Amino acid sequence: MKISYNWLKEYIKTDLEPSAIADILTSIGLEVEGIEKFQSVKGGLEGVVIGEVVSCRKHPAADRLSLTNVDTGNERILQIVCGAPNVAAGQKVVVALPGSILYMGDKSLTIKKSKIRGELSEGMICAEDELGLGDSHEGIMVLDNDVAVGTPAAGYFNIKNDTIFEIGLTPNRIDAASHFGVARDLAAWLGQTAAVDLYRPDVGSFRNDNNDYPVEIIIKDPESCIRYSGLTISGVKVTSSPLWLRNRLSSVGLKPINNVVDITNFVLHETGQPLHAFNADKIKGRKVVVGQLPGGTRFTTLDQDIRELSPDDLMICNEAEGMCIAGVLGGVDSGVDQDTVNIFLESASFDPVSIRRTPKRHGLHTDASFRFERGTDPSATVYALKRAAMLIKEVAGGAISSEVTDIYPRPVPPVKLRMDYSHVDRLIGESIGRERMKRILSLLDFNILDDNNENLTLVVPQYRVEVTREADVIEEILRIYGYNNISTPDSVHSTISYSEKPDREKYTNIISEMLSSLGFNEIISNSLTKSAYYNNDELSAGRLVRIMNPLSNDLDSLRMTLLFGGLETVNYNTNRKNHDLKLFEFGNVYRYGGEDHEKGNLENYLESRHLALFISGENHTDLWNSKSRNMDFYDIKAFTGQIFRRMGIDPDSMEYSELQNELFLYGLQVRAGNKTVAEYGAVHPDILAKTDLKKDVFYADLRWDHLVNFAAQHVTLYRELPRFPEVRRDLAMELDKEVKFSTIKELAYRTEQKLLKRISLFDVYEGEKIAEGKKSFAITFILQDMEGTLKESQIEMVMNNLASAFEKKAGARIRR
Repeated sequence: MKISYNWLKEYIKTDLEPSAIADILTSIGLEVEGIEKFQSVKGGLEGVVIGEVVSCRKHPAADRLSLTNVDTGNERILQIVCGAPNVAAGQKVVVALPGSILYMGDKSLTIKKSKIRGELSEGMICAEDELGLGDSHEGIMVLDNDVAVGTPAAGYFNIKNDTIFEIGLTPNRIDAASHFGVARDLAAWLGQTAAVDLYRPDVGSFRNDNNDYPVEIIIKDPESCIRYSGLTISGVKVTSSPLWLRNRLSSVGLKPINNVVDITNFVLHETGQPLHAFNADKIKGRKVVVGQLPGGTRFTTLDQDIRELSPDDLMICNEAEGMCIAGVLGGVDSGVDQDTVNIFLESASFDPVSIRRTPKRHGLHTDASFRFERGTDPSATVYALKRAAMLIKEVAGGAISSEVTDIYPRPVPPVKLRMDYSHVDRLIGESIGRERMKRILSLLDFNILDDNNENLTLVVPQYRVEVTREADVIEEILRIYGYNNISTPDSVHSTISYSEKPDREKYTNIISEMLSSLGFNEIISNSLTKSAYYNNDELSAGRLVRIMNPLSNDLDSLRMTLLFGGLETVNYNTNRKNHDLKLFEFGNVYRYGGEDHEKGNLENYLESRHLALFISGENHTDLWNSKSRNMDFYDIKAFTGQIFRRMGIDPDSMEYSELQNELFLYGLQVRAGNKTVAEYGAVHPDILAKTDLKKDVFYADLRWDHLVNFAAQHVTLYRELPRFPEVRRDLAMELDKEVKFSTIKELAYRTEQKLLKRISLFDVYEGEKIAEGKKSFAITFILQDMEGTLKESQIEMVMNNLASAFEKKAGARIRR
């Protein structure tokens, strides 16, 4: 939310610098996330002055150019080449001197001394659009003759400089979603030490001029429409807004439209109360009806989009049709344009829940819906209506042609609370004094009904719609008193906490550090995703957890896998020329585990922790001594194996099988202890297409909870470094094709448990000189005695025992 420093000072008298105000606002819960400068004309017309054309003659080398001499108030007359058809001697004009910068939309032009068709030009005589003062380019601007030569253009055109605060408004502080709301909070803080004048524009002089244009208001749904106020103004002249109004709106990022619409936006940002102006002549039957239209009704909004209404959408209608989506956006047919003469002005308060659902359904968010969704002050509708009506009369003329019609079927009573002093001291951590508390509450417009020295009975101001509990009141006291004023205790009280075993956080940190050292980058994707990813019944199997009232169709369910979030990241980087990627993510996935009729039972919703790896592109950049290659299945397999080993798990101790999963084109499933702990392989092209990817991506999904539990069963043993050398021996053997290396490995370790340290397969051969149905393994054995150097006789005995075991128990034929 943008707040203008100059605008803010219209409601509170203060000499504080913008930086000081920013610090105060941040300290009281209105965090200033950024400060920027604003100029009503970009660049501030620096280096631009008023000049007088002393002489004007045709350019000797160009029929459409003129050669002028211009007095800019300096000692020397400047020669300027001008292409405008209306330039003439004796005119007062606007001159951009060399070095000045002019801004025309997103483009900029730096003025320099230059030669144009052989003649020196020492500046530029400017048109309206070149200065950023309008859109006209029919010729140069010609000013009144009484303007003094040399006058800075910034002063002549009253260019405004301002400071804009970007405030990160939290959802519970909608009372501060306006300039007056921010001024009110600032005054409360400043008022602790000195009297502060807070000015709220007076509407006491409001009077209707006649009752010639009454409009009846009917509320059909009082649950959704809390209060509705309106009046008519006839004979208005809709045109562009005056400069002060355009500057105010531009300073907070709004584009001026016309004087009537601009006043409604001005009052919105002044008071926080949304307003809407209708073309009164388009209100059929002179009746405004607040209610719903049948589902499927088509309605064209001001942004020219045709929207299909829900039967729950609250609408502002006339006697025959809809005119506006209540609290969100008006309709194109009833909007105010240059031909509008009579207007109906609306100021209302709607149920936040009702309004919140409508923008989500239509993907339509506006300044008005932002405020209505969070709750507006029902007591402010009439004030804002009168304020806007008086301003419209001021800038657009006309007459107020009806009394204020105010329909308030079920008045909202103010909230009454009791606050115990002891609770304040307990929650804050120290006593700040009873009188100080009451002073702060008074500055915040809380009305104290009773004080019995133990507690206060309070009435909450109605604009504080979120203050409903004692704790909320204590928070208000504390934020104005100042969080930084709470002293830090000298002692720290703590309790011994039990750390659950296995320590999942420890394992997470170990693997994160390892993957980072291998060149991986960690990503964090949104737990909310779009259900369209799971439109395949086999993929979701009815287990998708959907969100009620989702923010959008792209965030309407909880993810069942980390895959799609990672693929979106791969796609995002690929589109920005970052093709070679190694990514990992720790995150939770969700699914529904019960029957359809049990969806109200939260115990049926399952949440589990996963680790995902994504690799795509080349393994490294080409070097002079090595070539890069595309990463493939064996890379994702190797990275997964490294994770197992780092967690103390031997990858060869696990069971591997071909992966049967529609997410993968091919891959492996890894099981340990009768549970699947990992799946990895190449992502299926149909899945890649869901995120518009056209490159290979290899993905590993590790069930982190299962993997950590399995790792915790493996005890890591430490021993001293060996003092005696290893011995390597190789053995070749012929086996049946069905015999796996894991069988040979297991048999070797059972046969020689003391001296055999490692075993590895370095060659597999099938073909010539190998019988049909057979294969040849070439295996390396590493032997080592921790107590002495191995003798040849020991080595020979071990190798003979191994060969004998392979022949007898694996059906091998040792190749000598």
